[in-house]
This record gives sequence, structure tokens and C-alpha cells, in this order.
Amino acid sequence: MEELRNRLADFLSERLYQIIISNPRRKEEAFKVKVRPIMMKGSICFQETISKGTQVFHDNYEKDGMLDRLVRYMEEDFRQLEAQSMDGKLNVLVSKKGRMTIKQQKADSSQNQMMPDMSHNRSKQYILKEGVPVPFLIDLDVQTAEGTIIKSRYNKFKQINRYLEFVEDILPALPKERTIHIIDFGCGKSYLTFALYYYLHELKQLDVMITGLDLKTDVINKCNQLAERYGYDQLQFFQGDISTFQGAECVDMVVTLHACDTATDFAIKKAVDWGARVIFTVPCCQHEVNKQIENELLSPVFQYGLLKERISALLTDGIRANLLEEAGYETQVLEFISMEHTPKNILIRAVKRERDASVTNRRKSIEESGTALRQLTDALHVETTLQKLMKNNTL
Repeated sequence: MEELRNRLADFLSERLYQIIISNPRRKEEAFKVKVRPIMMKGSICFQETISKGTQVFHDNYEKDGMLDRLVRYMEEDFRQLEAQSMDGKLNVLVSKKGRMTIKQQKADSSQNQMMPDMSHNRSKQYILKEGVPVPFLIDLDVQTAEGTIIKSRYNKFKQINRYLEFVEDILPALPKERTIHIIDFGCGKSYLTFALYYYLHELKQLDVMITGLDLKTDVINKCNQLAERYGYDQLQFFQGDISTFQGAECVDMVVTLHACDTATDFAIKKAVDWGARVIFTVPCCQHEVNKQIENELLSPVFQYGLLKERISALLTDGIRANLLEEAGYETQVLEFISMEHTPKNILIRAVKRERDASVTNRRKSIEESGTALRQLTDALHVETTLQKLMKNNTL
């Protein structure tokens, strides 16, 4: 860790823009840490922002204290660190075996560098910047033509940025040596699909192809017209059903943000069969378990329809998360911002594990977890569509 400490010590100065630490080793802990320099009482300190669920925590540290925390984070809690300063970039990756890779890139001296903003209470920095016009945001009436965020649409602006923050965390899992293929099942009006394409292709300059699929022909036609207008050549939309879709052989990321009820299960199964590296799903309308669930001990609670419905929805998503773990994915259940058409705000994010020695070590615990899950569903007299589909998909 001495090399890491020395490199980070050089970055912790008034020339630092930010440090982002992500890819947590334990999914129940904080999922991201950001660090930036601030000026307090004439001295430089470093503000740490920890994101856990929907909560954000701030603390300020002097250089030595911040350095100790950064090193400990990479020793114990996280697998990825990216630092950016006026002098260049630092990237740190920790493998499943604990092997650390450190890469540093110097800044282009021919470019003018802006000094970091070290104000103590600055406004939140979004991935999509306020004041920068984005075509699809203008058409959504989120922005004016000049890039100003329309006050009544600010929640939509925050939701899109929150989604892109989740995407930012998983970028290391996507291939860099070839075109990244992404499928968005049940894409609907597709504002998040357009946001994903804009972020990956325009901002990150990645070679990406995104396919949107939905049942509504009029929606698909409208989306294709918009993609053509924006010049998004590698973004295309098709009319079709998730359960019967056969239009791809190699898919790197599968997104399903509002597929109703068991459509989410078919999308997850497709993703697992393709060996997709990343799966994002925000389920809604989980009716299947509500029709099946029975348990004498819980009957005093189940007599209240609303409570039974909510328990069934949470159980459905818990089963999905566990089945993805069994299929070889590191899975997190995260709080998202509610969609316009549904109050559901759970995002299941799954990233495929590397196949190394740790897979063998994990097999026993995964099998034990699978046994516990089956005992639970047997006790509640539940068998979901995804359980039926995934019977042969285990690590």
C-alpha cells in the first residue's frame, strides 16, 4: 500500500478536482465516496461525501487524516478509485484476489486548466450539467433551449442524473476493446435510454450500441425519429415482446426500468443467458407473489391488502436478487428516485463476477443461500416465474 499512499499524497492538494471511490466489496455498505478540496479558515481541508442508500454524509479532514481514510478504503472496503487533478488522473483497481493495479496519466500541458472550486458549500455537481443544453432534455421540457433547468421539472433532472451515477459505478465492468451492446427492455418513452446513450457515447466517448424494445408501435416510431434527429446512429428501437425476443447473441448490459410484473423475470433470464456483464432493473407491478403467498403465522398481517401487496413486492425483488447471486452476479438493491408512472423506487443492480479462485470459495455460501431461499419460498407457498426460468442457471 506504500505506492498507493505516495501517489495519493501527491494528489491531495489544492490542485485536486475530485476523488471518486466506488465498487464496494460489501453491498450493504456505502456504495460511493467522493473527496474534494475545500478552503476552511484559510487552510486547505478535504471534504468527504459518503453515499449510502438515499442518504449522504459529509465530513472534513486534514490531509493526513484523509490520506489514512483513502488507503483504508482501498484495503478493506472498495475496489475502484479514480482521482483527477490539474496534473492528471490516477486509476486504482483491486481484483477479487486483492491484487492492486495503479495507473497514472499526466495532464495535457497544452490545455488550459481551471483551478478547482474549493468553496465549502457549493451546489451539487451533476453528470449532466445545468446550463449545458442537451437535445433530449429540451424535448422533455426539462431544459430550455439555453440549458436552464425548468423549475417544475427539476425532479426529473435529478432522477436522470441519479440513474447515470449508478451507471458510472459499473463502467469498469463494460468492455473497452469493442462495441458495448446494451438492450433496454420495455423502454417506453425512453428518456433514460437517451440519457444512457448521451452519457456513454457523447460524454465518455465509448463505442456503444443501444437497442430499445417496447410493445407500443407508436412509441417506437417516435423514439426512432428522435434518435435520427439527434444523430444517434447507434441507438435504435424495435417493437417486440421481451419473452420472445431473439434479436441479439452478445449483450453486455441489460436494462429494464419499468417492465411490468413477470416481464422483468423474462428480461433477467435473457440477460443471464447472454452472460451480460451488467443488469439494471427497476421492477414494478409485482402481482405474481401476491396471488400465491400464504402463511399462517403471517396471516394477521396478510389480512390487510395493502401490507400484503407491499410485502409481496419486496419478497419478489428479494428472490430476484438472490437468484442473480446464485447465477454468478454481485447484486445490490439500491434506492432509486420514483418514476413518473409508478412509486416503486428499488433498483436491482447486478455485475457479473470474475471467474477466478474466489468463485470456488464462494460456491458453498451461494449454495447455502440458495437452500435458505427455497426454504423461505416453500414456507410462503410461493414459486415465481424467475425461479422456474432459472432452475438450471446456478454458479
